[in-house]
Amino acid sequence: MVLFRPKVKGLRHVPGSGPVIIASNHLSFSDSIFMPLVVPRKVTFLAKSEYFTSPGPKGLLKKLTFIALGQVPVDRSGGRRSEAALITGLKVLAEGKCLGIYPEGTRSPDGRLYKGRTGIARLAIESGAPIIPVAMFNTEKIQPTGTVVPKVMRVEMIFGEPMYFEGDSTDLLHLRDVTDQIMQTIQALSGQEYVDTYATKAKKSTEDDEG
Repeated sequence: MVLFRPKVKGLRHVPGSGPVIIASNHLSFSDSIFMPLVVPRKVTFLAKSEYFTSPGPKGLLKKLTFIALGQVPVDRSGGRRSEAALITGLKVLAEGKCLGIYPEGTRSPDGRLYKGRTGIARLAIESGAPIIPVAMFNTEKIQPTGTVVPKVMRVEMIFGEPMYFEGDSTDLLHLRDVTDQIMQTIQALSGQEYVDTYATKAKKSTEDDEG
């Protein structure tokens, strides 16, 4: 970690105890390594269940890596199954823990900031936990997608002030408004260009174009 000379601002905004949601932009797999290392309490992430069930020695190594990173497996394949992520997240928060979330749902394909998924709004409203917005910098250069060995360069992150939300967690328009507020705050911290579409859709469009 010393090699990457982390530059961190606003870490004082992370409460020392009680439930809290850390919401970050997502540029690289290494986001899940660098950010938890500077937070003075364990950060639990919700990860795709496939990461824990891959076969063979490589699959076992991946599973052990995700466990070491404090990640909890959930089925995020969509529909009713996505409720599992919300239920698991609420359980983590009910236990007074720190939950890490990437509202975009997946890594940015091009360094821009994409539309957030509304699950984070439901978690914040139903748990009452504050959201700490975070902007990560340079991690996509340190470990580009598909790269195993990271480049040594400085990583930077900014933690914003706590955000609190109330209201009806079944009101879809309210959930979208809350999510957009969170993404706007992350964008203000990161300075990224914002794209009003989901990152998964952007990735699919890129793959279709390449195909």
